[in-house]
Amino acid sequence: MSVSFHIPLFIGFLPGFIFLVTLIIRKGTPVREIWKVCKRGVSKTQTVILILFLVSFVLPSWYEAGTINLLVSIALQFITPNHFFLFSFMIAMLFSMMLGTSIGTLSAVGIPIMSSAISIDLAPHIVAGALLSGAFVGDRTSPFSSAFQLLSHTVEVSNKKQFNALLLTTIPAILICLAFYSFLDFQYDVKVGELTTFNWKELSSIKLLPPLFLIVVVLFRIGIVYAFLASIIVASIISIINGTTFYQLFHALFFGVEGMGGGLINMYVLLLFLVLAGAYNGLLEEYRVIQPLIDGWLNKSKTLVEDSVKTIIATFGISLIAANQTLPIILTGRTLLPHWKNKRTRDDLARVMADSSMLFPGMIPWSVLTIMCSTILGLPVTAYLPYAIFLWSLPFITIVASILKQLKLNKRRNGHVQRVS
Repeated sequence: MSVSFHIPLFIGFLPGFIFLVTLIIRKGTPVREIWKVCKRGVSKTQTVILILFLVSFVLPSWYEAGTINLLVSIALQFITPNHFFLFSFMIAMLFSMMLGTSIGTLSAVGIPIMSSAISIDLAPHIVAGALLSGAFVGDRTSPFSSAFQLLSHTVEVSNKKQFNALLLTTIPAILICLAFYSFLDFQYDVKVGELTTFNWKELSSIKLLPPLFLIVVVLFRIGIVYAFLASIIVASIISIINGTTFYQLFHALFFGVEGMGGGLINMYVLLLFLVLAGAYNGLLEEYRVIQPLIDGWLNKSKTLVEDSVKTIIATFGISLIAANQTLPIILTGRTLLPHWKNKRTRDDLARVMADSSMLFPGMIPWSVLTIMCSTILGLPVTAYLPYAIFLWSLPFITIVASILKQLKLNKRRNGHVQRVS
């Protein structure tokens, strides 16, 4: 209902939270203990809350510094009509890996690329699918992504281990996308020519400093929080030097940029929801509300493949109910973590969840993430989803990866048994 009537998510989530607290109180648990459990639950997401807080300032600061417009101009320079679908995917992928957000990527490059596609009468639904695929590469895989960070904290895996685990399915999915969009490019005969002209003499190295600072700080492993902070500060200084007043900068950082989003005012509702979801999950985890049901279901699994399939099904079910990307990651991850820690590995859990819980919210029509993407692209999700191959192919790819890992594990076990015999 909160999605349908555009009510903030935390308000729609509040009745369920109150009902859960009421159930626990009726079991005889003191309110003071419940409060402590809620605080512990929130503390597990405090790093992600801080990251999301900083993410809200990245796009506005980059925009005011002229960085976004420069990056878009350079990117569009390399697109030609003969390879429009392929380059749309690749540019969206590169931007998303840099920005770590699907919405930010679609806002930055999606709008101009969609406008260009319409201007040359080139299937906008396919272009939208290519852009969405590319945007979700970074939303799922980039260390700059808040969803990536949330999953890492939820399943208790380091960023490096999680990134390496995701490569097992990321590389095949990207290769499939490259082949798919290259094939579609050959099916469309459009007029040749550059879509935009860019004077390389106008290239400003100063305007490229914000993304460079972001990348360098991360590469030196100083920390993602400091990386965002450094990038925002540098971008703000550049914008002031370029003539932006303090009021204009503050207005952009707080209210965001029209047509692109960002800004604290557009993020605080999500931050409130994340706090509430953290407390909610702390209660579910502490008092094992869902755990017995999940354990009873997963305990019947004998292989990695069965666990993978059941995890994908559970994630899909929660995604249908949650209508957002955050709750499926938190709820599914913390609920399934004990089983995967005992029977499998946390790395495999991160891979399976990244290939399901991060992607389903971008495909479900009533999901907030889908609604935002659809609004930016200007098309209903049913029109472009068949061409967003990165999203719906990964659940199948990760099952295949689990099958191959299970076969390798069985072979190793059989070899060990033979040696013992």
